Amino acid sequence: MVTTPLVEQTPSSQQYYQKGLGLKKVAQELLEQDYHSNIVDYLRAHNFTLRLGDMDVHLAQEFGFCYGVDRAVEYAYQARAKFPARRIFLTGEIIHNPHVNRRMLEMNIGFLSGQYKNGGGVEGLSPEDVVILPAFGVTMPELQRLRAIGCILVDTTCGSVLNVWKRVEQYARDGFTSVIHGKYYHEETRATSSQATKLGGAYLVIRDMSEAEKVGDFILGKLPRGEFLKRFACCISSGFDPDLHLQKIGVANQTTMLSSESLAIAEKLKQTMIAKHHAETIDQYFRTFDTICSATQDRQDAIIKLVTTQKLDIMLVIGGYNSSNTTHLAALANQYTKTYHLDDPRCLVNVEVIRHKPCGSNTEIESRDWLPAGPVTIGLTAGASTPNNKIGEAVSRLARLRGLEAEDWLI
Repeated sequence: MVTTPLVEQTPSSQQYYQKGLGLKKVAQELLEQDYHSNIVDYLRAHNFTLRLGDMDVHLAQEFGFCYGVDRAVEYAYQARAKFPARRIFLTGEIIHNPHVNRRMLEMNIGFLSGQYKNGGGVEGLSPEDVVILPAFGVTMPELQRLRAIGCILVDTTCGSVLNVWKRVEQYARDGFTSVIHGKYYHEETRATSSQATKLGGAYLVIRDMSEAEKVGDFILGKLPRGEFLKRFACCISSGFDPDLHLQKIGVANQTTMLSSESLAIAEKLKQTMIAKHHAETIDQYFRTFDTICSATQDRQDAIIKLVTTQKLDIMLVIGGYNSSNTTHLAALANQYTKTYHLDDPRCLVNVEVIRHKPCGSNTEIESRDWLPAGPVTIGLTAGASTPNNKIGEAVSRLARLRGLEAEDWLI
């Protein structure tokens, strides 16, 4: 529980915070205490490289907390400091990182849904309660329900997500159906989908290229209507009519998807619409806009640079198993070298055992004999929702597996 000696201010029942709560300095000091890492500072200052005996560790040059995540966590700290005596809740995970979400619980910030839920849901709220909207955003019905209750709202929705919302809203305004490359069950995509219907628009969520090809097959008359509706039953807006709603489409993305895949899907759908309507009229039927956030792209570019310029024996990617951007970093690295996705440095059990989630799997497993004896070169990065202290902890654990203390090598 954060105990900051501030006088609570009593806001109106409709108070809404979207640009902080006026306690940035207080929050920054607490964030520094909780998430700072001297090891990460050293790596930044020494070409992102640290030698630990006969082990070389290379950190990707873009890693960890992005601006949107940092802002969301900071606002949660500000909210706890501003309202020390009030009940505070998150609608769901603030970000996809187990360490950060457990820290929220320690700060007496509850969860209204999801795996960290620790009490009643929205039905138990009152106008005196503070509710934090996570970086992913919330659906329109969720927001309307909270406003109807009159809760104090702290909105941490990421700016990159808001840009996607503007895009799909414009598609709806112009009569285009939003085709969203994302995971239909992901909080961000659910929120974006609800924005697509705000003005009476429709949406379709596709997960990958194979689903984009199925959409193309229907548009070109190669897939029966019934088969299409069965395939995408959980991924379409209410009342979705593929004969009507796939006449004009606009492509958008969940901001944390793999950029190259999103671009390829957009091109595939564009070529499909050209085949149906001809190139000279394509603008009347198809639109696209790359809505992958810059931080996601930067981290993907950095990991590709690392695995292609260093001869790595192992790549470690740290971040929540339900973190989309972290999963894609692991998948990228795995194309070049042996890669382990860890949700916490504690997964580095010992020199023989490592716990990790294999690419393409939803289950954590244990692997053995993962760390070779003798000289070894290890790459390291972290998803956009992973704080620096977890990166530092990973380096410390690697050193201890070789009987060393990382801090002794920071020279």
